[in-house]
Order: sequence, then C-alpha cells, then structure tokens
Amino acid sequence: MTDIVQRGLYLEEFVIGARYRHAPGRTATEADNVLFSSLTMNTQALHLDAAFSATQPFGQRLINSMWTLSTMVGASVSQLTQGTLVAQVALSDIEFPHPLFAGDTLMTETEILAARPSSSRPGQGIVTMRHTGRNQHGDVVATATRVALMWRRPEGEAS
Repeated sequence: MTDIVQRGLYLEEFVIGARYRHAPGRTATEADNVLFSSLTMNTQALHLDAAFSATQPFGQRLINSMWTLSTMVGASVSQLTQGTLVAQVALSDIEFPHPLFAGDTLMTETEILAARPSSSRPGQGIVTMRHTGRNQHGDVVATATRVALMWRRPEGEAS
C-alpha cells in the first residue's frame, strides 16, 4: 500500500510563471463579515451597519477587505504551502479594485513570480507569488504580492 501525504510545494517544485487556480471558491456571508470585523476590532460602519451603508456609494455593506485578503491567501495553502512553509516574509502591492459583497463568491488564483534558494538559510528558499481574487462575475476584487520562506526538498526525498 502506498502512503500519500497532502502537502504544499518545496522550493524546487515551484515553476516561475505557473498559475494555480484554487478550488473551491468561498462564498462570503454576512456572518463572515460581522464575525471577522468584530474579532479584529474593526468597527468600520461600512462592514457592520446596514442602515448606514445603504446611504453610502455602494448602497450596502462591504465585505471587510482584510477578510478578502486573508481568505485569498488561505485558499492557496493546501496547494502551495501546507507543511512546506517556514514563514511568511512579506505582503505588498495589495489592492482592492472592486468591492466584495455578502453573497459573492471569491475565487483565487496564484502566479509564481520568482523562486530562489536563500543565501543565509540553508535548506530554505524564497518564493514570490501574486494572488488574484475574483468574484463570480470575473471582476478582480483583490490582488497581493506575497513573499514566503519555503523549505527545500529534504535530501534523499524523491521528486
């Protein structure tokens, strides 16, 4: 019998230019928005107050953008970093070009921009990736560049 262990990718397995479409998507709910905003002490009325939000430009509550970012990164874990991540190093170039609303489904893809061995940490390497989140209509709702410190393949482990 063969044992198969689900894991992310080691440094050597990342291919620059590869795109990963992460499944399943995640439908944002009002409960997600209220709970996340409350847990993170974000009392922004645009996330919590339906009456106030109805008077604002989008006419309804917005899903907390930090929920969107966190969920977008989280969607990539099982395919890319589960058990192979040492640490997250940086997030940059974060943008939210279109709002996400309760009932919208967030679908995420990741493009690998760079991968290299670490010059100061033997057995580890740096991977730069670009996450893009879209709603069910294909509108880009979030983008972020992420730098992660990843394990290299253990010596003697087959590819």
